[in-house]
Amino acid sequence: MDRQASLRRFRLRHLRTRREAPQSAADSGGSMLGLGVLFGVLYFVQGIVEPTDGLLAQPTQSLLRHWEHSAAAAAWFAFALSLPWTVKPLYGLLTDFVPLAGSRRRSYLLLTTAVAFVGMMAIYLLPLGSDRATLLLILLLPPAVAIAFSDVVVDALMVEAGQPRGMTGRLQSIQWASLYGATILTGVVGGALSQWGMQQLGFLIAGLACGVSFLAVWLLVHDPPTSPSYLAAAPHGQDATAIGADRLADAARQMWQTICQPGILAIGAFLLLLNFNPFSSTVLYYYSTASLKFSDQFVGALTSWQAVGVVLGSILYGLVCRRIPVRWMIHGSILAGVLATIGYWGYRDAASGIVVSLLVGIAYALAQLTQLDLAARVCNPKTAGTTFALLMSLSNLSVSLSQGLGGSIYDALSTTWGYASAFRILVGIGALCTAMCWLLVPAITNRLVGAERRGWSELPATATGVDAS
Repeated sequence: MDRQASLRRFRLRHLRTRREAPQSAADSGGSMLGLGVLFGVLYFVQGIVEPTDGLLAQPTQSLLRHWEHSAAAAAWFAFALSLPWTVKPLYGLLTDFVPLAGSRRRSYLLLTTAVAFVGMMAIYLLPLGSDRATLLLILLLPPAVAIAFSDVVVDALMVEAGQPRGMTGRLQSIQWASLYGATILTGVVGGALSQWGMQQLGFLIAGLACGVSFLAVWLLVHDPPTSPSYLAAAPHGQDATAIGADRLADAARQMWQTICQPGILAIGAFLLLLNFNPFSSTVLYYYSTASLKFSDQFVGALTSWQAVGVVLGSILYGLVCRRIPVRWMIHGSILAGVLATIGYWGYRDAASGIVVSLLVGIAYALAQLTQLDLAARVCNPKTAGTTFALLMSLSNLSVSLSQGLGGSIYDALSTTWGYASAFRILVGIGALCTAMCWLLVPAITNRLVGAERRGWSELPATATGVDAS
């Protein structure tokens, strides 16, 4: 009887523990659905508010052009706004190892979306003039940091939930479909605001969108209390802050060891080359308006057409990403990247602009989603925010540098060769850099193929804190 009573007590304790334990996304289809909804909302809003690619991109370029700034000046302005995306590992270390208000994810997302909301609304209320370009840059930087930080936290949730189930590619296809679904709208709206001289209204729209993100995080993200493995009780009176600092230093050492691994170095170099493209959105805007004489509204419409292509490419990738061997994914991403660049050699008039924008969007989505998927597959779920952010920072640094350099090269070449020749030369340079990625394929294939054969699902799942209700 005593043994039966003990067994009943053990079963009751076991059931109670299971009810109280946070459910991981790997164990629940409902949690995966909750993540999909969360990613869709946050990335849709990011497609609106991101200063260099979203609704504000063309109105900002239009303001600088009307204030008589050159293509090079506008490109370096965009480079400065992109800098917060190049230090993403710092945000990853914070969200992985320094909980805020007892939470690794939710508190940071609430803070960053609130900062972005306040920053955008402040810019909307500020009178802007031709002598305030520097002030505009300074005021845009805090929202840019907040948006980049929130992107890191959401990516950490994606890796934690998707990697154990082999779902990183499909979750990222949801992210990108939502991101560029927003761009379909922002291209048209941004072009109209630029055409009608209502650029500052874009900051109001962006601010309200950041408010929607804040509400989505408040309702959908519910982190469990930080586990003792992150902030354990301190022996001999050592406080939690000291433990957090020790763990942060240990994480930094682990990250340095990770960086020094040959496979990670090869993947990092691959991402740098794949994204180094001096033919940038700023150069495209100045070429379209100054050389081809497109109106701001039509340039915005072309942005929307390219976003349609990206959405189609994202859906296609989500359908086929788990059916294609890693080796062919790598080769395909390089080929798609080359095609996405050289397609602009056919960019000559309104009709060709629509066709090129649509086809380039499809190729660009396939190339970029492949590199994001590969980066997610090599991340350790325990340091997902930091590792994934590190690899993505290399991509963002490459984009930022190539954008600034591309603007300067375009201005220099156009004075000698004309706008059209300068544009085509930059397109060729970008395609060549992407093609050089084939030199790195042997260095990364064995690592990725080996991991695929062992099975990504062997990695441990972690709780995501997403409300599935």
